[in-house]
Amino acid sequence: MNDTVLALYHALPAPVRTGVASARGAYLRRWRYGPDAETLVAEAIERESWSPEQWRSWQEDRLSRVLHRAATQVPYYRRQWEERRRRGDRSSWERVENWPILPKARVRENPRAFVAEDCDPRRMYHEHTSGTTGTPLHLWQTRQTVRRWFGLVEARVQRWSGVTRFDRWSMIGGQLVVPVSRTRPPFWVVNRPMRQLYLSSYHLAPTNVASYLEAMRSYGVTYLLGYASSMVALAQGALEQGLQAPVLKVAFNNAEPLSPSQRQRITAAFGCPVRDTYGMAEIVCGASECSSGAMHLWPEAGFVEILGEASEQSCPLGESGRLIGTSLLNADMPLVRYAVGDRAALGVPGAPCSCGRRLPELRLIEGRSDDVLVTPEGRLIGRLDPVFKADLPIREAQIVQEALNRVRVKIVPAGGFDSDALASVQHRLQQRLGSSIEVVVETVAEIPRGPGGKFRAVISLLPKPSADFSTPLASSDVRP
Repeated sequence: MNDTVLALYHALPAPVRTGVASARGAYLRRWRYGPDAETLVAEAIERESWSPEQWRSWQEDRLSRVLHRAATQVPYYRRQWEERRRRGDRSSWERVENWPILPKARVRENPRAFVAEDCDPRRMYHEHTSGTTGTPLHLWQTRQTVRRWFGLVEARVQRWSGVTRFDRWSMIGGQLVVPVSRTRPPFWVVNRPMRQLYLSSYHLAPTNVASYLEAMRSYGVTYLLGYASSMVALAQGALEQGLQAPVLKVAFNNAEPLSPSQRQRITAAFGCPVRDTYGMAEIVCGASECSSGAMHLWPEAGFVEILGEASEQSCPLGESGRLIGTSLLNADMPLVRYAVGDRAALGVPGAPCSCGRRLPELRLIEGRSDDVLVTPEGRLIGRLDPVFKADLPIREAQIVQEALNRVRVKIVPAGGFDSDALASVQHRLQQRLGSSIEVVVETVAEIPRGPGGKFRAVISLLPKPSADFSTPLASSDVRP
């Protein structure tokens, strides 16, 4: 939603905003769920009992077809292999280890070159995300890919915890569903077709907690999904003020891996277990936490490799390394040996889990470490990547809170970055933080990396609060 449309939306009365949100929800529901939705869920659940041998055979067959399609029908890869052949390279494209590691920068530079020639991006679902560096990525998926992905989400996120897409639920997300300047409820909007109460993550001041909880109670919410930092802010407010939060069946963490103390506080407030999820908009990998606390991989999503930091050698089982994923679900914009930007380790294939499933285990997910911003009003602002999701010519961006009333944005510009783009970044961030915080935007040649070369997209220079609101972030994006 561009700035002009967003301003018009914010000027609408609350009931009309709900109508707009519901229209968007109807559009998303048509993309995500078709007449075969329950079949896709049942098939995903049936595969959870497969043996390592069955999964190996299935992945080898699927990987072979994806690699052939990529090498022959995807412009970027076809040119790559033609150039290699001209240089006398006779390596087989049927072996994934013969493909180079694909950095995000390559996808960012010319995303349409990764779409198969027999697909029309205008008829595909367009996803744009800032990933983990504040750098926009544009991605395309066919209706079949979208529906298969959400079949996996339904089977291995909701159903594992006894809820379904037909339950009423709340999401605390980064969309500007109401103006950040709003000081009175509602701080939410209802998406009726998807039975969703969408709660703003930008209004979580202690004085607003009671109204959030009452909205959840009135709507009859069964489960909650959101950023760890936002869910903890809501839970902490309820606990500190002695407010009765609605009892939920489960809370799902999305985009920010949980610390133990965060998990405990969410459980204490809402009387439910907290389940973690892991994924990304590029869908080269997916995983979800079972009732036994194991993070199980979704082998249908992608072929996962764990490689050494400075080599392309596979790490031994249980040893952490770079997470590299190859698309298996999305063969129409296949990303081959894509460097996700996180580190992880794999468990022993086929090792028994007390939950009864035989899916492989993903361990030790290590993503970027970001801080949470604090406004003078006491609002806690977590994920700010939506600021950079628009089509802006930006290579990287970093947000630094220098004082309670001042934030600095450092931008490494791409070609075409001008004063209008700079003003757009400033305006979008101001929309989320409010007028009480000064937003300074500056361009830089590069953004320094931290220990181990890690990139931090959001840094706070303020004294850390006693509550654990600063969380390690990963590129998780598994959304019901």
